[in-house]
This record gives sequence, C-alpha cells and structure tokens, in this order.
Amino acid sequence: MVQDKINKTAIIIPARLNSTRLKNKLLLEVNNKPIIQYVYESAKKAKLASKVIIATDSEEIYGIAQNFGADVEMTSKEHKSGSDRIAEVAKKYSEFEYILNMQGDEPEITPDVIDKSLNAIHNTDSDIVTLVRKITDKTQIESPNCVKCVFDKNYNALYFSRHPIPYPRNEEFANYYAHIGMYAYKKAALLKMTALPQAEIEKAESLEQLRALYNGMKIQIVITELNPTGIDTIEDFNKFKSNFTN
Repeated sequence: MVQDKINKTAIIIPARLNSTRLKNKLLLEVNNKPIIQYVYESAKKAKLASKVIIATDSEEIYGIAQNFGADVEMTSKEHKSGSDRIAEVAKKYSEFEYILNMQGDEPEITPDVIDKSLNAIHNTDSDIVTLVRKITDKTQIESPNCVKCVFDKNYNALYFSRHPIPYPRNEEFANYYAHIGMYAYKKAALLKMTALPQAEIEKAESLEQLRALYNGMKIQIVITELNPTGIDTIEDFNKFKSNFTN
C-alpha cells in the first residue's frame, strides 16, 4: 500500500528565471553548482516520491537542468503562481495522485522533511499539507518576507499573513509560526485550486495558499524544526554560500 502511494507521487519544482529581488537567483552558483540543482538533488533523495520534475518557463533553466540530468518540462510564461505552473505539468501525468510543490529557491529543504510532508498527504483527508516552524525572533515576526500562519487545535490552517498574526494584545499568549513554502497536494485539489480565480485576500497578501482557504479547502499543518534559508536576496544567497566556506 505504501509503495502504491509512492508510485503515484511526484515532486514538481517550479522554476521561474525572473525574480524581483534577486536577478536569476536559481542560476547563481555555489561550488560550480546552481541553486536549482541543489534543490533537485535534495528532492531526488526523498523516499516517498517516484519522480522529480523541474517545471520552467525559461529556456536557460531548461538547458542547464538538462545538463545536470534533471527531468525538466517547459511551461507557459503566463502563470501567476508556482502552483499554477506545476498544475500544467501534473495534468500530463494521469498516474500521479499526489503532487509536492517544492520551491526552486529553497536549497536547504532536506529529504526527511520532504518525506514528512509526503507521509502526511498520503494519510490525511485534507486537500493540502504544508510546513511551519515556531519563531520567536521579533525581526522575523515583523518582517513581511516571513509569512506567518495560525492554525486550529487539529492543525488545520486558519490563515496565512505577511503581517504578524496573532496580534499580541495579550503578549504572553502570542505564539508565532513561520510558513515554509512547500506544499503537498492531492492532485485533484491542486487542479481544483488552480482552476479557481485568484481571491482578493490572495492578491492583497500575494500568497497563493489563501486561494485555497478562501474556497473552503483544508490545509493541514506539519510542524518542523528545520529553519531553511530561502534565496530571496543577496544576503540569503551569501548566507547559503557560507555553509560551504566556513
């Protein structure tokens, strides 16, 4: 039964070349290896998926991914989110029932955490599974680049925001969880969500997962202690690079 679910599971990595804060970040190299390759190789080490695919709208990324041996597919340039991009690829594969969206700029996501997400989506009645980690640093809590999540007693997401949530009117009760942008989907849920129009709250916060919540879909939360550095700025890149030089 477990192997059957593994055979029906794919990891798809959306890889867009243009980025607003750090130009061509997925192709920046550390030890002669681009960021996107670190992500792909980590995904390949996961045990609960049978295939890993890079989905890109960039011929440059396509060529480089082919060079390091990745399965890679070209997609439309018109997609407004990573989930929209992976849905285009997922539609081509009738054999897959579970799809994990692994961000192309998260090279520190580890195979065991990927498998933790996949194990959860294999064994839940929720539509989507995603990760959070507890945070206490005030700078992170207040940063709009650090997305916060609140969830109910059954670990179902209530809301995601770039603003600090909950508001600390009574500070001793305010616990904060940072969202890690990796999503495991039931394929049917992925296709449903990406067929829906963008929600106003999604547009306001620029957070695609709010489209799912707005339309009544269930997102299960998995807590991890992993604190990965997503590559959004040159400071993030230098921090990741320092892991190989210290």
